[in-house]
Amino acid sequence: MVVNNRLKVLNWNVEFETRGMIEETKTNLSALNDRQKEAVISDEKRLLVLAGAGSGKTKTLLQKLVYLIEEKNVSPSGILAITFTKNATNEMIDRLIVSADNTGEYEKILVDKFKSKADKDKERFNYQRKFKWIDSLTIRTFHSFCYSVLRNHGVNEFDNKFRIIGDEKKDEEDELSKHVAPETVFEVFHKILIEECEKTDFLLRLKRYVLDYIIDKIHLDKNQSKFAPKDGKYFTALDGTKVRSKSEQFIADWLYRHSIKYEYEPLLNVKDFTFHPDFYIPEANLYLEHVSEKSYSTKDKEEQFKKGNLLLVKTYESMTKDSALFNHTLNKVIKNRLPANYHFNAALTYKEEFNGYHEDVKKFLTQVIRITDMIKVENISTQTVLGNANKDQQERVRSFYDLAIPIVEKYVTYSTDKSYLDFNDLISMTTSLFKNHPDIANKYKSKFQFILVDEFQDVNNLQVELIKLMLTDDTQLFCVGDDWQSIYGFRGSNVSYIIEFENHFKNARVIKLNLNYRSTQHIVGASNEVIKHNKFKVDKDIHSSKKSEHKIVVFAGNSEEENIQFAIEEVRKFQDEGLTSEDILFLYRRSKMFSNSFNQDKSYYHRLRDEGLKVQGKTIHAAKGLEAKVVFIIGLTEGDGGFPDIWLEDRIFQPIKKANHDLLLEEERRLFYVAMTRAKEKLFLITEKGNESSFLKEIPETFTVRTSIPLKSMVDKVITCKKCFSELNKLWIMCPYCGEKVNGQQK
Repeated sequence: MVVNNRLKVLNWNVEFETRGMIEETKTNLSALNDRQKEAVISDEKRLLVLAGAGSGKTKTLLQKLVYLIEEKNVSPSGILAITFTKNATNEMIDRLIVSADNTGEYEKILVDKFKSKADKDKERFNYQRKFKWIDSLTIRTFHSFCYSVLRNHGVNEFDNKFRIIGDEKKDEEDELSKHVAPETVFEVFHKILIEECEKTDFLLRLKRYVLDYIIDKIHLDKNQSKFAPKDGKYFTALDGTKVRSKSEQFIADWLYRHSIKYEYEPLLNVKDFTFHPDFYIPEANLYLEHVSEKSYSTKDKEEQFKKGNLLLVKTYESMTKDSALFNHTLNKVIKNRLPANYHFNAALTYKEEFNGYHEDVKKFLTQVIRITDMIKVENISTQTVLGNANKDQQERVRSFYDLAIPIVEKYVTYSTDKSYLDFNDLISMTTSLFKNHPDIANKYKSKFQFILVDEFQDVNNLQVELIKLMLTDDTQLFCVGDDWQSIYGFRGSNVSYIIEFENHFKNARVIKLNLNYRSTQHIVGASNEVIKHNKFKVDKDIHSSKKSEHKIVVFAGNSEEENIQFAIEEVRKFQDEGLTSEDILFLYRRSKMFSNSFNQDKSYYHRLRDEGLKVQGKTIHAAKGLEAKVVFIIGLTEGDGGFPDIWLEDRIFQPIKKANHDLLLEEERRLFYVAMTRAKEKLFLITEKGNESSFLKEIPETFTVRTSIPLKSMVDKVITCKKCFSELNKLWIMCPYCGEKVNGQQK
């Protein structure tokens, strides 16, 4: 990251040609291209700078900020710049400090490998205070800005002594981390789940869901070999017994809930042959056969029971259509044959019921947390979601929300009681504050006459609503982003806000930046052709400022081992040529594509490490904003575990937000576009022969060089005499049959 920061800082200096940005603003405008300059000097009240990859959008946003101060005499305190991550905020501040620091000392601090992150953060703080115009600016993430608003004015809407509840991975905001809740989101959800499980009905319904849909995955195609047990026992009863049908599972669960011991498919030989009755209840000395359309004839078994004077009762599949009838039948045929003092209700506990299933419960809770975030982002009520779910055709969906919604509602109540706010709450609570208290909203409207938003393609419903509540007719809204790089739909971002910007903001104008300074013409041309297959986009004609003879290399190995070996050899060549590990970047859709923990011999990470080659490896999502001279995109295969990887189409999310397969595919394509445009000079696309990703077919051959290790010929080469056509030994120089010389030599 140090080297990457250095590259970014150096690029910044090259683009601006001088550190004295404040003193020489007019000169710096001449360094902008026509589109960038047009955006910077525009007085439009609603302006979107639609910037292609590598087209200098952050440079344009920062130059706009400086232009407002230097040329338009805007007070820095009247400017609000909103980013999405703390790193982006710090990078903006770093660029501004470097531009203002005539000594060059701050730039040296940034690239100093011996200084820790904490040291650099401290230096940033000090330098920011040194330059008062920078210190007066408000450059914050959405969350940090809302945190500040609620800390200062939240008492009107919520407890302004609130604490932030999140998880360790999200805790990147220095300011927010000062008031962190003593428990994480997962811990609270887990606590609530255990409390709910004190109700026996909830406990057993939860266990039933976990067994059916997380462990047995009965909603998936049983014909798939990985889900098809050899003994045909697809279903798990509450006590862990594997049974053959949902109806038998119902019977086993009924027996378990009533604390009635049973044996499933016991081996029985009465007289003539051995067979397996479905159930045996020892304390009632009763055998039970469940008869369905798929059952074999029970006639022979019944004769054996008669001969042995054994008690047999039968239930029928038709009974299962009415659960009340089925319960009544089991009560009648089983309970009445048990001892009068039989205890039917044993105490059940969460600890005992889920012993050995903790990871599966964690998966369930992870989905509950996920839908909680979605509900908040989509601003939809829990009861509306439950109503939608109850209408769903899949029992899995209905069961999930029957369990999840009470937990979600108790989580919201618990958080309120404890004065906790999560990251979505920060925005929604600030929005509510501005709506309900116009005096506070007006305070911020009058303070910030200029609002600049970076990465606008990533905004969600809550964030756009917040922005709109801060606008007046006189406020200048300046947004930069690229709809082609909108890749956070799974987090709730809504790409329509940037694509249909003029519909969401009246009297808006869009300026397109179409010159890519980062990548070569082959990379830019290929990525343009890929993204053209998306229908929901803004058309842009992106060109490259860099020419190169290097085309994109598409390598299709016969196996993963061949792909890894190819990559190793290429990396070694580049490092021999002087490239460092920071110059080479491996990108992948899923982490397991790079570091396969189940088979380290087939892992890029472990093989490269063993070869002594050091690989920057990142998921494509994590690499957004980065760049490297050489990029390898691996795992470009079709189907399960490949890329595209459309996974949000799980029906479990449909009651909150309808998923559209085509739109999900388009986001995958945008993700591929982001990956391609990280490369500055050379791009390698790694696939498997015969299983190439459909995305590769969208790249015209004019931009690529395709290579692979050829398959061995299926037919052995046979040398024959040209004259008599007799088969010859490859060492012979003359045909022994007719005297003709081999290799075309004449007699």
